Amino acid sequence: MQQEIRFATFNVCNLAPAGEKLYDNLEPLSPAQYEAKAEWTARQIDLLDADVIGFQEIFSQAALRDVLSRTRHYREATLASHDASDAAGRMLPTVALVSRLPLAGAGVAWTNFPSGVSVPADQHTADEQACRFARAPLHVQVLLPGGQLTDVVVVHLKSRRPDYRHGDGSDAAAYALANLRSLQRRGAEAVALRVLASELGRSGRPRIVLGDFNDIANAVTTSIVMGAGAPCELGMEMRERLYDANAIQLRQDAARHGGYTNIHDSNYMTIDHILVSEHFHAASPRAIGVVQEVNCLNDHLLLGLPHASDHGQVLARIKLLGNMD
Repeated sequence: MQQEIRFATFNVCNLAPAGEKLYDNLEPLSPAQYEAKAEWTARQIDLLDADVIGFQEIFSQAALRDVLSRTRHYREATLASHDASDAAGRMLPTVALVSRLPLAGAGVAWTNFPSGVSVPADQHTADEQACRFARAPLHVQVLLPGGQLTDVVVVHLKSRRPDYRHGDGSDAAAYALANLRSLQRRGAEAVALRVLASELGRSGRPRIVLGDFNDIANAVTTSIVMGAGAPCELGMEMRERLYDANAIQLRQDAARHGGYTNIHDSNYMTIDHILVSEHFHAASPRAIGVVQEVNCLNDHLLLGLPHASDHGQVLARIKLLGNMD
């Protein structure tokens, strides 16, 4: 039986076919630019060599399939994804999952928040938008070696980009309020994700939530998703929690693991995370595996390659128990 399983998250940065207009302030890719991006992305996927990869900023399933066809190790992998578009027909970003392990069924996009969760009231926010994810998380059930069914959720929470509204000024107050709106949206999505992940946990199955959280591991929003510090019944704490794989990896090395996945305003941050349930925590009596090591692939961020992603990739190597060295 396979002894190690590998999970990765990869924000590809606006993967779309050449000529597609995505944003008003972003020019479409030329055929040559698309070719360079597709080739680089395919090489990076092969470099990860993960069993399961969660993707963000996928504007086109067809483009992702094209990238996979250029890889050496993922041409036969299973893709779970969906396309989305706005009222004008313009492509919207989605998340996706590619797996070399078998899936128990098609992925399910969590479009709506669970009951009782919404973005704080705003006169400029439509009711239907207040109770929906901007980019729906994707829930997929993966069969691990040995047949263990595992719930994997790929996410992309609201960015830190200020949420300006029509007519807003450019003074300090307007900027601060625009940032607050982004935080409120990301916070509401974090709460919704925590509720949905907790509901999955009732099954007792292992859970992995991975993706672009647009915030660091100890930020309030990420902590909400993990359920850190939540009150619970005696002996139930580990069952309720999700854990940052980077924090619980066995091969802790402060010099080696100072990884980062994003550079913004000269700040080096890790905003892409792999969260796991107690089933992959060495301290849990119910563990079926342990996180051996977490690596960030981020050299391209300093090289400034125009066709590369603006995010590093995160790879978690999990050793299955019963097959430990």
